[in-house]
Amino acid sequence: MVKTITLEKVKLFNGLAKEHLRLISPKFERRTLANDAIIFDQGDRADYLYILLSGSVSIRFKPHDGETINVSDIQDGDVFGWSAALGRDVYTSCAITTSPCELVSISGEELRALCSTHPEIGVVVLERLATVIAERLKNTHAQVVELLWQGVNSIDTR
Repeated sequence: MVKTITLEKVKLFNGLAKEHLRLISPKFERRTLANDAIIFDQGDRADYLYILLSGSVSIRFKPHDGETINVSDIQDGDVFGWSAALGRDVYTSCAITTSPCELVSISGEELRALCSTHPEIGVVVLERLATVIAERLKNTHAQVVELLWQGVNSIDTR
């Protein structure tokens, strides 16, 4: 079980009532991982939403016809693996530790069920997830544009 105080400090759950945190906390599992551990690979079944408690994680995307792109660097308190929370079949990116980490995970299915039976929790969680997703996509967009410019510039210099 994850201590309620831990979840209170996580942006995703900030502002939830203590009774809601008490409902969510037992559904999380805590894990400790070494540096360079693969948490999930791109294309793996999307089963869990993760919250990083300490350490750092890199989210990476490999296009079919290009080099791997570092989409995001996850820091303490950040959420990742949100494909599971959205009910997607697979993860669209890979997550790998870039230092020793402590994290917690919750089954996407369990989280969706909890949000369904407790809409007041669902509203907060889905609103916060939407913010995380929008920010991550904004960062990815900028990186893709930069890669395209690099490609155009390499053609110009030939």
